[in-house]
Amino acid sequence: MAVITVLLAACGVVIMVIGVGRPAESGGSAAAESGVRDLTAIAPVATHPPAATPESSAGPEVAAAGGPGITPTPPRLLVISSSTLTEQTKADISRLKHVQKIDSFDGGAVKVSGVALNLIAADPARFRAWAPKVVAEQPRVWHALARGEFVADSSAARRLGLVLGAEYQVDGGPRLRAAASAPFGLPGVDGVVSEETGRRLGLLPGVALLVHGPEKAAAALKAGVGRLLSPGAQVVAVGGASGGAVATGSGSGGSAAKAGTADTGGTADRPAAARRVTVGRPGSYLELYRKSAEVCPGLSWTVLAAIGQVESSHGRNNGPSSAGAQGPMQFMPATWKAYGVDGDGDGVADIWSPYDAVPSAANYLCANGAGQGGKKLEKAIWFYNHSWSYVAKVMAISRGYAAAYP
Repeated sequence: MAVITVLLAACGVVIMVIGVGRPAESGGSAAAESGVRDLTAIAPVATHPPAATPESSAGPEVAAAGGPGITPTPPRLLVISSSTLTEQTKADISRLKHVQKIDSFDGGAVKVSGVALNLIAADPARFRAWAPKVVAEQPRVWHALARGEFVADSSAARRLGLVLGAEYQVDGGPRLRAAASAPFGLPGVDGVVSEETGRRLGLLPGVALLVHGPEKAAAALKAGVGRLLSPGAQVVAVGGASGGAVATGSGSGGSAAKAGTADTGGTADRPAAARRVTVGRPGSYLELYRKSAEVCPGLSWTVLAAIGQVESSHGRNNGPSSAGAQGPMQFMPATWKAYGVDGDGDGVADIWSPYDAVPSAANYLCANGAGQGGKKLEKAIWFYNHSWSYVAKVMAISRGYAAAYP
């Protein structure tokens, strides 16, 4: 731990301020964005994509807004702190003007044969949204992280002469397999590991924060974030998404499905018995949203309807998205494994089925306090997609549905 402390004092910890590129919605005005669909005329249909191999499972980019934590967000700033960021600090950062999304990760430094490596430890399903598009579309990177392996930044791999496929002994720690390299483009970050691997390496919790805002506001973001950090923290400008470079891998064996990766191209492996709720198979999205809201006492069905409209236009754009989100409520498979439910009683929690996906969204929101209303509801929606502009949009559409269906 002494090595980590010294290196962190020199290199800091990682917080990132990042710029979002949300796909454009039809209609540019606030009124158009707040418009509501005729929910009585839309019948829920389970639409599965064509079969895909793991290497092609990222799928085409669609006009879905993103679902829980997967909106592509190229970095704008890298902020470095020497201790875990408090919830208050993160909340303050998230409310800064121009900040549209944040997420925190573990980080720190280790030594391999006396050579320092600065690492971020992340859930692949969440971190993928923050990677450059060219990296997000490389399944081998995310498969490797899900297997607990090390993905080096391309520049670090060249600088340190890392051999892909080789194992490296961490000084005083476990062995790391360098499974792939990718141009993450984060200054001072030599690579990424999974959260579990990070814990084994003794990395510090919550010292890396990703924040997203428009590129043209990067200078204002840097100044605003800097004012909220403790003395000694660093804020480093980060360039846009990497262009042209591609991720490379060692070609290791082991199926993604066996490893439990979030990028399988289909529904993720599930426990034998999926949690069941009583929703049935309503004939319209209106009734489906109303019944699904009962999963979370206190949650208005109009919030589910608003999220369904933003994410997939009520099943019209089910994905998969370029980041791997799937189904009418645009869940990442890893998130689905934790919150997906069997809504129609057929014994399967199907990410592509609206009868399962909509009550699962209610389940996810409820787990984050949505049933309590007020600020708790707004925060729960923020957890669905870490963006306050997303929260405002969902709330506006929700009010539209409440007016249209009193």
